[in-house]
Amino acid sequence: MTVKYEKSLGLTNAKTHYCPGCTHGILHKIVAEVLVELGVLDHTVGIASVGCSVFSYQYFNCDMQQAPHGRACAVATGVKRVLPDNIVFTYQGDGDLASIGIAETIHAANRGENITVIFVNNATYGMTGGQMAPTSLVGQKTTTSQLGRDPHNQGYPIRVSEMFQYIEGVAYLERVALTSPQNVKKVKNAVKKAFTIQQEKKGFTMVEVLSTCPVNWGMAPIDAMKWVEEKMVPVFPLGVFKDVTKHD
Repeated sequence: MTVKYEKSLGLTNAKTHYCPGCTHGILHKIVAEVLVELGVLDHTVGIASVGCSVFSYQYFNCDMQQAPHGRACAVATGVKRVLPDNIVFTYQGDGDLASIGIAETIHAANRGENITVIFVNNATYGMTGGQMAPTSLVGQKTTTSQLGRDPHNQGYPIRVSEMFQYIEGVAYLERVALTSPQNVKKVKNAVKKAFTIQQEKKGFTMVEVLSTCPVNWGMAPIDAMKWVEEKMVPVFPLGVFKDVTKHD
């Protein structure tokens, strides 16, 4: 019998805990497939953050380390410096990375740490009940901004990729979205390029992935996909923000 499709060897057999319609599962599949295709699964260390991805150490079939809230890049720095020939990646949400962990992430990037950050942006604190996140949109209603985010009171959404593109230690930076088969292919290409640049020891790489949170947004999965395209993409435009390989 010819096998047309099978689960990636980069994933364990554990059932994920993600909500119906959440795109974390798609992104896990992509990261796992890339690790297998690059032949690096047996010498990869992933850093699980605190947030919806807190149990990701159960799902990836490589060595994993849990980090305290926001400290994934600090943990990844230590792992990479001890094991410089290993692929080291963090998997973080917007609350973990862009709020409590913004200092650790910026300074890891500024030092040019040769790690890869998979940054999931769904504009909310998904795990703890849908509170306003640093990336929540102006006017977006959350459990802590029930009248909608007011920039005069809560500031504006932080555009992480735009901010990081000016950091000298960053080697590769791209924002992608999990909203269509075509975009899913672009996500995979971006993750593969980030890991490849890390293999070449060129510096800090990050892929920002626009993702859905249907439950906390109060939407059906299909409507959540449309919301990403219609509301999030205009605020967080897709594309490559930095790529040092273009200058090689």
